[in-house]
Amino acid sequence: MKDLTKGNEAKLIFQFAVPMLLGNVFQQLYQIVNSVIVGRFLGEKALAAVGASVPIIFTLIALIIGFGIGASVVISQYFGAKDLEKVRRASDTINIFLFFAGIVLSIIGILCSGWLFELLQLPQELMHDAKLYLNIYLTGLVVMFGFNGTAAILRGIGDSKTPLYFLIISVIINIFLDLLFILVFKWGIAGAALSTVISQIGAFATAIIYLNRNHHIIRFNPKQIQFDWKIFWQSVKIGLPTGIQQTFVALGSMALMGIVNTYGTVVIAGYSAAMRIDQLALLPAMNFSAALSGFVGQNMGANKISRIKAGLRATFLMSAAVCLVITIIVIFWGDNLMAMFTTNPEVIKVGHKYLIIVSLFYVFFSTMFTYNGMLRGAGATLIPMFITLFSLWLIRIPLAFFLSKHTSLGEEGIWWSIPIAWFVGTVGSYIYYKMGRWKTKAIAHIEPETIQDEIA
Repeated sequence: MKDLTKGNEAKLIFQFAVPMLLGNVFQQLYQIVNSVIVGRFLGEKALAAVGASVPIIFTLIALIIGFGIGASVVISQYFGAKDLEKVRRASDTINIFLFFAGIVLSIIGILCSGWLFELLQLPQELMHDAKLYLNIYLTGLVVMFGFNGTAAILRGIGDSKTPLYFLIISVIINIFLDLLFILVFKWGIAGAALSTVISQIGAFATAIIYLNRNHHIIRFNPKQIQFDWKIFWQSVKIGLPTGIQQTFVALGSMALMGIVNTYGTVVIAGYSAAMRIDQLALLPAMNFSAALSGFVGQNMGANKISRIKAGLRATFLMSAAVCLVITIIVIFWGDNLMAMFTTNPEVIKVGHKYLIIVSLFYVFFSTMFTYNGMLRGAGATLIPMFITLFSLWLIRIPLAFFLSKHTSLGEEGIWWSIPIAWFVGTVGSYIYYKMGRWKTKAIAHIEPETIQDEIA
């Protein structure tokens, strides 16, 4: 547990962000290695099939991600207010909800997978592999939700290092099983999906063992677990706007994928590989944002508004500096990065062009996520949700269709719609921040008589 209400703001946020960043880098590196193995040893069709599954997976889990974010904010605010009993009850509540949500979404996803791929106009030559990969992957949703819920709980109490260790172990197992199932057992794309499920089971089991041995407050005990409706609705109130936002972002990704799919296997494969690199490049901004949310949550609970503003400035500077470095790397070495996935020069060309266009505007993405992370930690999630939906569905998707279908840009019109939407979202989030209404959104405030120098 770490108290983020005292000490240098920039140092605390940086120390909090780095373990999360490293954990997500390892997670994305696995996805990259997985795509490299699939693309190199199973071909561009298999690579395109895996890539086509990603937006559907994101759509199915997006709403639950929002609830997890809301629960983490609730936990961080109660922890900042030194109310440890409510921290425990919030932990129990998130675990119960995520368990049943994982079961329901697995069933829905498996039953609807074929229809979803048809809706996205996936070429028939990719349909079998895409359905096989997605259906196997979805069987592991319960343990994936369980692990991510545990990580959210730990981040809420200021511990971002422990989930990193679990992720490292999971990624190593995942890569080993990928190679074993694909190269040795010759299980093809099914082996890629199965290795992911097994590694997630291992990560969740390790997390449960750790909690039960080291945390008496948030340990996992099915016999004593309690569901708190008040805390659940607090989590929903904060997390639902973010969940809806994530869901519509995921649906937007599906819509973009539907447009990309009309350009054939080469463009699908190039886009899928480039997205792996793009997701890795955007991780610093996303993790600085997540760290800022935890920082803001605790300081809102402690009613320290000046520290929140100082943390926001520090996060913006750190995130923007890292994004600038990443932009330079992606622009000058993007074709080499693409060459890891395939030897097809046309696929490399498509992916490299995508990377050049979007990487020039990473600073917009960084700024937007910094403001949204701060607002999320304060519990002000409704207006940012509307801003995101506006920039996605009224800017990005219509522009992607118009620029790709009604100009000479072709598929590159889809790529240009992305940074334009980032810019609109950045402007909207900044305006809402300056209005100052987020200062009234705290759900827990520390009382003077309950302040403790140390947490028992």
